[in-house]
Amino acid sequence: MAKSEIRDMTTGSPFRLILGFAVPMLMGLLFQQFYSMVDTIIVGKYLGVSALASVGSTSSINFMIIGFCTGVCSGFSIPVAQRFGAGDHHGLRCFVANAGWLSAIFSAVMTVIVCFLCMDILRWMDTPDDIIQGAYDYIFIIFAGIPVTYLYNILAGIIRSLGDSRTPVYFLLLSSVINIFLDLFTILVMGMGVEGAAYATVISQAISGVLCFLYMRSHFPILRMTREERKFNLRMAKILCGIGVPMGLQYSITAIGSVILQTAVNGLGSLYVAAISAGNKLTLFFTCPFDALGATMATWAGQNVGAGKIDRVKEGVKYALLIGCVYAVAAFVILTLFSKYLALLFLDADEVSTIGNVSLFLFGNSLFYIALVFVNVVRFSIQGMGFSTFAILAGVFEMFARTFAGMCLVPIFGYPAACFASPMAWIAADIFLVPAFLHCIKRLKSASPVI
Repeated sequence: MAKSEIRDMTTGSPFRLILGFAVPMLMGLLFQQFYSMVDTIIVGKYLGVSALASVGSTSSINFMIIGFCTGVCSGFSIPVAQRFGAGDHHGLRCFVANAGWLSAIFSAVMTVIVCFLCMDILRWMDTPDDIIQGAYDYIFIIFAGIPVTYLYNILAGIIRSLGDSRTPVYFLLLSSVINIFLDLFTILVMGMGVEGAAYATVISQAISGVLCFLYMRSHFPILRMTREERKFNLRMAKILCGIGVPMGLQYSITAIGSVILQTAVNGLGSLYVAAISAGNKLTLFFTCPFDALGATMATWAGQNVGAGKIDRVKEGVKYALLIGCVYAVAAFVILTLFSKYLALLFLDADEVSTIGNVSLFLFGNSLFYIALVFVNVVRFSIQGMGFSTFAILAGVFEMFARTFAGMCLVPIFGYPAACFASPMAWIAADIFLVPAFLHCIKRLKSASPVI
């Protein structure tokens, strides 16, 4: 294996390492969001506002379930990064093997449960009658694809834990192109409706996962396991679950507030649901740098904690916050000036009121992007250090903020309250996360590492 395929983040310039690791991840996230946006653009332009609302009404429950999968896989990769930082290659391989066993179990159980409850969940969320069938057709297929979600995310997480943030990007680029062609083929040629967009997403992610697996087998001798290392190990499984499950629950708990907020927005009507859907897609695209920085800091903290370099964790957090804040200001300016033009990607020009609602949503969110920088950088650093329970508590703060907005503010102030619900959640999480991070640093300095 060429040395350039892995990256030791325990030595060298923190700024250059963080930026060099984050940029390839950012490209992958951008393309991931790009083909997600293409789904929405094609649905909105060719199937209409009702179809756009159908897909958009599933965003919060999608985030709750798929976010749990992503969080669990991110958590499973942290012990791998820590063992790599400590130079324990035997332990690294054992953790990789047990992460695979657990991912298979989790994906099978989750797929059965959420597919069975899919329609009931949409009814509980008060999804409007005119879009509920389209919402079900879309989200059922996405949930049936949970195994491929686990496949890609666990393998990409392991590759990143070894310091290689580029390879998963290349596979996402290819799957992005495939997804776009499948969108056009299933919707325009086969006339499948919203379910065509769902099939395109699942198939393209499956391709990414398979490519990651084949690449790991051929390019990472460090991961070649003995029969003993491949065996299920209860102690290591407990360690993985102790980090992965809290990280997954962090996403799901956060999403509970989003589900409640989405329920309140559903009550406002399908036009407002469509505006939130378009606004969320643009927000997810523009916040990709924050996600890339967060994932970078999980690897950064994991490797440096494994190497016992606690002060270096703090130094890296400072640089990551600086990078994130500079981008946050630039993103706010762009979205403030061009939000109406961006909304036209999803909507026809005669949808004047909906376009205005999208602009308000983007303004409300981007005004507080700096708060989101702190959420991502600090929370993922805490997770990388091994204190996943704190991530759950941060999620609880976000959940309460969104729940308050959905249950108390939206019924009184209507749609504008929904536009500022996420910023309220980010600020609430920061109030907890910043002192929690300082506490974690203090604990690591005064005791042995978590793993």
